[in-house]
Amino acid sequence: MHESRRTQAARTDEPVSAAEFIVENLALAPAAALPEISLYTAHPGSGLWRLLEAGEDDDGADPATPYWAYRWAGGTVLARHILDRPETVGGLRVLDLGAGSGVVGIAAAKAGAATVIAADVDRNAIVATGLNARANGVEIEAVCGDLTGGPAPDVDLVAVGDLFYDRDIAVRVTGFLDRCLAAGITVLVGDPGRAYLPHGRLRLLAEYPVPDFADPGNATRKPGLVYSFEGQAGENRTDRPCGHDTD
Repeated sequence: MHESRRTQAARTDEPVSAAEFIVENLALAPAAALPEISLYTAHPGSGLWRLLEAGEDDDGADPATPYWAYRWAGGTVLARHILDRPETVGGLRVLDLGAGSGVVGIAAAKAGAATVIAADVDRNAIVATGLNARANGVEIEAVCGDLTGGPAPDVDLVAVGDLFYDRDIAVRVTGFLDRCLAAGITVLVGDPGRAYLPHGRLRLLAEYPVPDFADPGNATRKPGLVYSFEGQAGENRTDRPCGHDTD
């Protein structure tokens, strides 16, 4: 295979020490509700603050909060839906927007997507995505940057897991998704009901009980919802969910 940005371990400018830290200090284990996928996940002894201190940006900016090190319900439910319904992504070019750990992109690759791009603004998330992809034997193109200010990507499907927890981010993401729809791209959203979820733009497809990041022991599960993002604002349809418990 010739050298390209699409690789089992993401090619980035991140120092090797970040990858070494993740491998040495985070636990690689099957994800809750996703036994098919193993992820590097933080635990009480991980000492993530050491990675954050070492990862200060060149311009002196504070490093990003390590959301990628924890399991979020939106990404989990979207990955579960894709694995249960591989026809959702089979043969398609998929973008995992705000990829975090890369779990949705990994699920898409496992389910038969033709190509997968995982994008995140956090360089450590990109490193983690590469490591997680390699651990699961799939190929993902990991891209560090905010795609929401740009044009629609050259893909068939955009997957958005848990990006509506902040007002400003929700506004930027919604504008980007509108450009994607205008370009004929299908958009799927996974979310447990965050504060800025655009309910009027969503059609419910499925529901699964999944753990959320606030429950590190994975003891409690809450409804995780999978939606299609629609081009016309209007009433949120609440068709009977087709999801199921995957215990």
